[in-house]
Amino acid sequence: MKTQRPKNLDLRTIQLPLPGVVSILHRVSGVILFLMGIPLFLYFLEHGLHPERIGELGVFPRLLLVPLIWAFLHHFCAGVRFLLLDIHLGLDKAQARRSSLWVLGISGFLTLIVEVLAW
Repeated sequence: MKTQRPKNLDLRTIQLPLPGVVSILHRVSGVILFLMGIPLFLYFLEHGLHPERIGELGVFPRLLLVPLIWAFLHHFCAGVRFLLLDIHLGLDKAQARRSSLWVLGISGFLTLIVEVLAW
């Protein structure tokens, strides 16, 4: 006999485990890279090809780089984590939580380092 499981479809009350949050952030960072990364890359490429125009870059384009750099670094770190999961490393609950913490910590730390060096 099949039992009815309770369904919670209220997104405000769902408690995702940390690996689930990292997985969703991996998808969000991919969307950010696609939608924001390509136009910004072309914008900065144009300024890089004309050295006399580099001084025209203001604070606003640099502020746009903050989420883009985070998205790239998080997407990279989470991608490495998912590759390790694909080869069956870190599948236990505790290991998955620990690797999720590492992804968040490393991507945040690297974002901070890159931003300090960029400014």
